[in-house]
Amino acid sequence: MIDDLSEGLRARHLAAADHLRVLAVLDTWWGGLKGEAGAVERALLLPRLYFQHFTTTSFLIERDSGEVAAFLVGFLSQTEPETAYVHFVGVDPALHGQGVGRALYRAFFALARSHGRRSVHCITSPENTASQAFHTRLGFTASAVKPDYDGPGLDRVAFTIAL
Repeated sequence: MIDDLSEGLRARHLAAADHLRVLAVLDTWWGGLKGEAGAVERALLLPRLYFQHFTTTSFLIERDSGEVAAFLVGFLSQTEPETAYVHFVGVDPALHGQGVGRALYRAFFALARSHGRRSVHCITSPENTASQAFHTRLGFTASAVKPDYDGPGLDRVAFTIAL
């Protein structure tokens, strides 16, 4: 599935049982970004349905101990048959810079290509400059900030990459 992980890490598809385990790491991994409002926003972005209905297009990386190390929640667009979408990604900050996030995206890109998809889209908040830099390094093209993209006060930056 993902062959190029460091020793002590293994990958698999997400499962419904992973939902609370992933939610448990969000605040720590995001360093409290946007305070309590940010914590609620992140939790609301990952309802259980993603862990039930998008398991074959989403990935979890665990340490040998079973601890969550990284995840990617993605899906194939039902509306745009040439598009795939990365909904949410997280990597333990202790693993930043070690290629874990890049490995998750490579696996998702391969999966998307195997289903005839020609592009991948994703978004992030304007405050998440680390995410913006990461996506740019991967080759994504960023939009200008889109005010109120996800509702009042929920501005976003949109990213696209051709496969």
